[in-house]
Amino acid sequence: MTKGGGPGIPEGVHFIRGRKRITLDLGRALREPAVAIGNFDGVHLGHRALLEEVLRITRTSGGDAVALTFDPHPARFFAPSLAPPMLTPLHRRIELLQEAGAAIVLVEPFTAEFAGLSAEDFVEKVLVKDLGARHVVVGADFSFGKNRRGNTTLLKSAGSRLGMGVSVVPQVTANGLVCSSTKVREFVLEGRVEGASLLLGRPFEIDGKVVHGVGRGRTLGVPTINLAHAGEILPRPGVYAGRARRVDRIQGEPAWFAAAISIGTNPTFTKAGDPELFIEAHLLDFAGDLYDVDMRLAFVAHLRDQRRYASVDELVAAIQSDIARTRESCT
Repeated sequence: MTKGGGPGIPEGVHFIRGRKRITLDLGRALREPAVAIGNFDGVHLGHRALLEEVLRITRTSGGDAVALTFDPHPARFFAPSLAPPMLTPLHRRIELLQEAGAAIVLVEPFTAEFAGLSAEDFVEKVLVKDLGARHVVVGADFSFGKNRRGNTTLLKSAGSRLGMGVSVVPQVTANGLVCSSTKVREFVLEGRVEGASLLLGRPFEIDGKVVHGVGRGRTLGVPTINLAHAGEILPRPGVYAGRARRVDRIQGEPAWFAAAISIGTNPTFTKAGDPELFIEAHLLDFAGDLYDVDMRLAFVAHLRDQRRYASVDELVAAIQSDIARTRESCT
């Protein structure tokens, strides 16, 4: 399978880009595949339930456990200016699907030709002919084909006719909340990262490269890394307890460092109306140089909103309180 092989796809991430490349990239046809289908943005608990059903099926059949996803997201294809920000970039989506149990992640390019397939053609030509799917697993709200005419009823009917099993996984809830990418996105944008974690089954994360800042944290006795965000969505400005790690972890280093994370405009030092947004993290119990390193920040809890302090001493006291609360929450 492809390792890297495209913009934004790092080495070590295995996937197949397009169903026409299956035999070429895999070296064989798929073997009695059970296929979970979805956009999988965020790979939340609802998405993981689809993969759990696929794994249940393939443990019996011995077939390939496949996740079929799309790039770009169909909403971005049809209305790019109205499409919501993605929770996870493609490379991270692939990694998370693999972690959830997909042996093969198939990334189907969502093109005008693909979007124009009728619901029947999607089943007959894509799922049955090209993938050889023995079983497909979808969510209860799954729709497909031109004008989204296909639904789970049509899929079951076509599957029965074509000898393809169909499993429809009911909505997954956590503490009474339906697990959906839309709800996760809402929680993130509101800064309610605890709610996002509940639905994701893990903390919300962002990736980015460490860049040079103004060095103010070091002068305050609290050195920070400054992150150039590589994704599309951030929690709202504020201070968060979280964790940090290198995207490519080095041998012997802890899996995660507890980190006090600040997203905002540094209002104590910047003038009102300054548009620049800073993402900074103080890594607890870490010493070293991380410039130009790709880092991942995971948001565990919202600590406070950003605010302007009357003095540097007052700011430092607040930061020390943030660090203590972070240590309590994340170590």
